This record gives sequence, C-alpha cells and structure tokens, in this order.
Amino acid sequence: MEALRQDDPRRFGRFTALARFDEGASAVRYVARDIATGESALITAARPELAAVPVFSRRFQAEARTAERLAGGWVAPPLETGDPAESAGEAEPLWTAAGYVPALPLAEAIGIAGPLPERALRILGAGIAEILSRVHAAGSVLQGLAPGTVLLAADGPRLTAFGPLGAAASAEARPGGQLSVRLGYLTPEQIEGKEVSAASDLFVLGLLLAYAATGTTPFTEGPAEEATRRIAEDEPELNAVPEELRELIANCLAKDPDQRPTAGTVAAELALEGAAALARGGWLPEPLAAAVADQEARVLALDVPEEVAAAEPGQADAAAPEDARPEDPRTLREPESARTAPEPEDARPLPAPQLEAPALRKPADAPAPQGEADIGEDRGTTRFLNTGPRPPRNDRPTTQLALPHELTAAAPAAHPVQPAAPLALPAAPVTPQPHSHTHGGPAPYPAAALPAGPAGPGGPGQGPMVSLPLPPAPAPAPDPAASRRTLLTIAAAAVGGLIVGGGSVAALGSGDTARATDDKPAPKPRRTLPGQAPEPRWIYAHPASESSPLTTALWQDKLLVVTSESQASAVDLRTGKRLWQRADGAKGQAALAAGADLVFVASPTEFLWLSPENGKVVHRVRYTEAFDDLPGLTVGRLAGSSGPVIWFTGSHTVTVKAPKPKKGKKKGKDKEVVEAHFFAYDIVQRKELWRTPVPAGRTPGTPAYRVVAERSADVLVRQDAASLTAAEVKKAKGKGSVRSFDQKTGKLLWSRQYGAASLEAATSGDEDGTLYAAVGQDLQAFEADTTKPLWRVEGSDGSWFGTPLIAGPLIHTTERSRLVGAVERESGRLVWRRSTEVPGTGPAPSLTLSGSEKTLIAADAIQVTAFSAADGERLWKFQDIGSAAPKGETVSASYRTLAFGETVVVQRDRSFYAFPVA
Repeated sequence: MEALRQDDPRRFGRFTALARFDEGASAVRYVARDIATGESALITAARPELAAVPVFSRRFQAEARTAERLAGGWVAPPLETGDPAESAGEAEPLWTAAGYVPALPLAEAIGIAGPLPERALRILGAGIAEILSRVHAAGSVLQGLAPGTVLLAADGPRLTAFGPLGAAASAEARPGGQLSVRLGYLTPEQIEGKEVSAASDLFVLGLLLAYAATGTTPFTEGPAEEATRRIAEDEPELNAVPEELRELIANCLAKDPDQRPTAGTVAAELALEGAAALARGGWLPEPLAAAVADQEARVLALDVPEEVAAAEPGQADAAAPEDARPEDPRTLREPESARTAPEPEDARPLPAPQLEAPALRKPADAPAPQGEADIGEDRGTTRFLNTGPRPPRNDRPTTQLALPHELTAAAPAAHPVQPAAPLALPAAPVTPQPHSHTHGGPAPYPAAALPAGPAGPGGPGQGPMVSLPLPPAPAPAPDPAASRRTLLTIAAAAVGGLIVGGGSVAALGSGDTARATDDKPAPKPRRTLPGQAPEPRWIYAHPASESSPLTTALWQDKLLVVTSESQASAVDLRTGKRLWQRADGAKGQAALAAGADLVFVASPTEFLWLSPENGKVVHRVRYTEAFDDLPGLTVGRLAGSSGPVIWFTGSHTVTVKAPKPKKGKKKGKDKEVVEAHFFAYDIVQRKELWRTPVPAGRTPGTPAYRVVAERSADVLVRQDAASLTAAEVKKAKGKGSVRSFDQKTGKLLWSRQYGAASLEAATSGDEDGTLYAAVGQDLQAFEADTTKPLWRVEGSDGSWFGTPLIAGPLIHTTERSRLVGAVERESGRLVWRRSTEVPGTGPAPSLTLSGSEKTLIAADAIQVTAFSAADGERLWKFQDIGSAAPKGETVSASYRTLAFGETVVVQRDRSFYAFPVA
C-alpha cells in the first residue's frame, strides 16, 4: 500500500478513500471506508483515460456483473458500483467496491517470501480451480488470471479480476474511441490463432501455479524473440516445482487443449476435501501471515481526514487539504516481514525488451494482424463453450459443474431473452455458438513480447504477452415404507422451511405462466460429459410478476405444488408446465396426498382439499369450526406426517379470571394466558384423532415441534430451540430433549435428554428406537428409551453434523465442513466420506435420496452435488447462473431438492430444473 496521490479521487459513493492498495494496467485499487458504518472496502477504479472510452466502460461494468454472479467462496461479494451515468464525466470515476479482506497480491507475496510451499500451492490452486469450475459451468471463459489478480488471505486465496480487462498486462486508449488491450499470459491455441476455451484457463492456471512454485514462469529461458515458439512447441521447465505437483501442472500446460484436465479435476487432485478444509488452521508461510496481519493493522489504523469526513459527498471530490495531497507519493510503512525478508534472486525485476519474433513479422504496408487490432466498437468478449459431445478428458466423473442450456426456453413469457452482456456470465444459460474471427478465417499470429526475467511489464511472473481483440459474444439463445421415510425427512427439512409430500422432501420453489398444451413426457436427455450434470428434462421459472414462492411440495409424484403469498399453483412433473393457480391456497404449507385423488393444503386459517386437475376447492375445514372449543386457534407448521395422519401444534389465548378477593381487599386483574396443544389429525377422514396439552412456546406462543421418529406405539418429538421459553432453556441447562407421545391417545409418555446433545443439535431417529444426534463435532447414536449411548462417529475439526438421513442399513451424514458420508446403522462403522468441494460456511448441506435410494443429493447455498449412495462416488455437480437478468437482482438463496421416481428437481428461488437420476 501507499499513500493517496494528489490526483487520486477521495470519494467513491459512500466510501472515502484512505490509501492506494495497488494498481494494474487498467485500474487502481484503493482501501476505503464507509465513515457512517466503519465498513472497509477495496475499491477498483478504472483509469480515467480508459474510463472515457465507451467500449472500456461497458466492459468494465460487465466484468463487475460477472463478479456479482460469482460472489461467494473465494470471490468477495461486491458492495456497491458507481453509477455509469455519473461516471461518464470527470466528477466521479468508473469504480466498483468489494468487501476488504486483508490479503497480499500473489506477485507481492512471492517478492516477500519467495516461492510457496507445497501445501500453500495446493490451497492456492484448488481455490482458483473451484472458481473456474463455476465459470466453466456457465459455458464461459474467465481470462482473469495473473499474479496481480490473485490475493492471498489468511483463510485462502481470493480472485479479484473477472475478464481480460482486470488481468490486462497493458491497456491503451487510442484516438477515435478505440481500445487496445494486451493480455498477460499467452496459450498455444492463441499463438495458432484459435479460439480460447475453458482449457485455456487451465493452461494459464498451470502457468500461475508454476510461478507460485518457482518465482518464475516455465517458458522464460531463452531468447525473447523465440517466446511464442517455446510456448507452442517446447516442454515447460518444471524441475523446481514440487515433485508431487509436477505432473498435474504439466498436464495443465499440455499443448493440446483436449489433453488438459478440467478445473474440477485440478481442484479435486490438489485438495480432495476442498481448499477451505485444507486451509483450516492457517496456510500461509510465517512471513506472509505476518505481512497480512500487519496490513490489516495498518488499514484499521488509517484515519479519515477530518476535512473529508466533515465534507458533504459532493464536496469530498473537491481538492483535498494541502497536507492530505502530497506532491509526491508517500509509501506507507511496509510490513516488518517485507523489510527483513530477503528478495529471491529470481524474483527481482529485470529489463523487459520488446522484441518481435522473426516468424511473426509482417510487411510494413500490411494491415495490422488481428492480435493487434484496435477496437472501435463493443463486440463482446465472453467465450461460450461448445458443450456437445467431446472426447472425455482425464477427469474423474465427479468434479464438473453444469448448467442447462436454456433457462428462458421454459418460460418465454416470464423471462424475455436479452442479449448477453459483454464479458459477463450470461443472465441465463445460453446455447453455445461457434465463433468466427472478426476478419474471417483464422487469425494471424499475434505479436508477443517476452519479459527477460520474472518481472516484466505486467509484474512479476508475467509471461509472454499478446495484444488480442475482444471477439463478439454469441446471441442468447403411498406404501408404509414410503410414509415412514416421509416422516423422517420432514424432521430434517422443517428447519429450512421445507415441506414433505409423496414420500420426498420438498422445498421452496417456482412455474411459468403458460398452461400445459402438451402433456407428453419430456424427451430423454442426451448423454453428457463425465461429472457434468445431465441435461434437465425440463426447466420451470416462477413468474417474476407474482410474489415469491413460500413452500413447494410434491403430490403423488405427479404435481409440483407451489404456494406464495397470493396463491397456490401446480406444475406437471412430466412436462414442467403450470396447470393451474388458485388464490384459496395462498400461504399454504403442505401438499400431501389425501387419498388418491385430493391435494391437502394447510393454510394459516383452514385446511383445504383441492382437485389435482384444476385446483378447485373440494373440501374446506376452517379452524374456527373444526376446533370451536379453542377460539382464536393459531396453527403452527406441520410437525410431520405418516400416511393419512398429520401432527401439528396450535395455541390460543384464554382469560383467567382473578380470584375473588378477601374481604376488604381489592380485586386483582384478570390475566391472559396462552395455552398450547399437540394434535393428530386424519386428512382422509377429515377429523381430529387426539390432542394433548403442551407447554406454550415463546411469543406468540405456538411451540414448533418436529417428529423425529415414528414407532408402532409412539412418536418421538423434538421442539425447535427458537420456540422454547427462557424458563425452559434455563431448566434444560443447554441440553435438548426428546418427548414421546402415545400414538393412539396422544398422552405424553416421557421426556429425556441424550448425552451432551444441545438444544440446537440435529436429531433423527428410526422405527427401531435408535436416536442419532449431533454431540459437539461428533455424531452419536443412543437407545431412545434408555438414553444409553451405542456408538460415536468422529467429525472434522471445527465442524458439526447436520440432520442425518436414514436409508435401510445406512445413515447418510452431512457436516458443516461440506463433508457428506454414510455409516452403518448397527455399528456406526464409516462406509464412506466425501467432500462436496465447496468452500464457505453456513449450515451443513441438506440431503435427499433418489426414489431408488441409489443417488444421494447434497444441496447448500453454492451448489448441488450428486453422490453414489453406496460408495460415495461423486457423480455430478450443478450450479445455476444466480441472476434472472443482466441487471436483475442477484439470487443468493440456497438450493433445495425434491426427489421422485427417477428424477430429482433442483430449486433455487424461482427456478426449477428436473434432472434424471438413478
């Protein structure tokens, strides 16, 4: 970092610039702070001379949108972006803000401590590869890797550039509104004038890892004029790379793009448990860890000048006080490690002669080759891959991410097709189109310049550079067993707001406005690449004109029933077409099978039985009528269901008269008291089976129960900690309890605690009377009636188990560390354990089994991962695009899954994808 210069902007929206972080060819990054909230940010501000070029401005904004869509994991979520309308003039620069994370650019880190050790290399490479997997899943190419665009933070790497502009080695505004961009790393296919692809990102990743491992790039030895020949023909020099990583990096640097591994393969081979898990406990060498900590301390110590803090936003851009505007840059105090650590001999800057390879010379009167062509119009730069059949690469069938080709095809009325934004991931998955070069035919060889040493014009480790045009973007184009499993899965799903129907877990979901005109099943999906999610049978988008979905459930493996604030609607599970919508079912919380021909929905005020054909209300039971002795009854969410029986809680307020006062005493006040009950109700016979009084919950008084196991004589119930009163929490002393209610009468039989299982501990049970609960970071089995411990499965450090899923002889487990596994029900022996390879924190992934119980689906906030339930083989991964339109609201909702037959429906906010599964 260094102090602000005289001509640096002082204000970016709500943020005040405090210091320069670093600078690149196209932008300068600043450390800034929101004075009102104290929030620190990293501002990326385009260079004014480039921001004035419309082509650059559009591309800069598009790369910012790409960052928004990739936010999460190793990409910091953007906080704010400058208004393009305001940024066009000189008053405010073109900029975007992301949350500040104490970190060092890779190039600076190598200069401080030299090459990284093997473990750090694995975490660095795995983290970047995980990002590339997400980009490639959308059919796009990143082209944003360079030593200056990768930051090393205390918990892992961060990527800060999302397209060619961010990673440019040089960028120049030319007369006539033209733009010349020189990229940092060159690939063999670019030298041959071919299109870049996802494999091109892997070649650059190989260069980056080789640089991080050695402090230099693997093609720098030899005359500069032969640079392009060495990249195209010579084998990379990798002797200094750790032996364990040499083969993988060499594979990334293969000349033939089809011989390079996918990003998912690289991520898995570098860190099978994921970069986040491998980095746990620290990963940076001591000098770098100290430098990061020192940088954070300096940022926290930076003061906002009083004059700037007191100024109005419009005044903050005016000239700063003289003492705040040094005539020459003033370098801030360097980290102690930076002053004391010796600089590696091969990391010191050397002259960088700009020599042209003889083979690439052109006649003086010849037109400029495509590689050096100036750009006078905005032609788009995002490259979309051909995702048709291709020769398989050496990828385990476990690590690719995939997107459907056309989200908009299922709902043309809801989401009109819009052109893809330049450089940005498409707003909706697009059909890949082949590219043609701007001038027709293969592009001539681009000019290349080779730094004479590891530090060239683009910074340390920059390899040969090529000036490339930015090509145009393509046009967008009910048996008892099933009932029991329903009961067990609702216990796991209830916390997340999920509802169960038809023997499967349902989730928040979405449908389009068109009525079904063709009830033929969707065509059988074609085969896809190993590890890639299969092509969806159908895609359904809930109309943006309607309120957001609240709950979603499956009915009889025939309908997807979606409820919202305004209505309930049904989608045909064979075709993905919406069949009907009814206002009567608004805010409903379930869609269960009431016999063979009715859909049961519980609304806030009544029970409804709907016709599956048209949604018409066939029967209606209002709570005021069915429970007339409980006036004002408020019904909570369903606790569970089994066949025709549902269990739920309800509460109402009663007035307790004050006792008659003694003679001469004043009468006391009447009191209002909340009374609560636990109910069993038959939805086929439409009658109450029993009710039993239970303690009232926290305000408004209805306790939230979850049935964790159904046995022949009783049902076992857990109460959600959030609905416990303060007195109950105090009495429990931090431990959770399970209650047993008689199946026939509802009588409370007993209430017991299990080991050190907490109030919030995930708990499930089986029909044999065994409970499985998270205890600390382990999963423990207990005998339900005696609380006797049976076995324990150790979890990963610093993590904890989510709600397990019981399936035959196995229990499928899920952990917050993103580990999914299976253990034997009888012994607790670990059968398998695998990572979803997803970074990040938050709840443990939710689990769903396919109808055949052969495929296990894990879903969290970032992706959906499919495993073989028997042995844990990762089958495929899926992520949606995360935004409904180029300028639409970014979707951050977690994924949910529903399974029926040979299909799993993946839902994220308003979008549904139906995938075939075993």
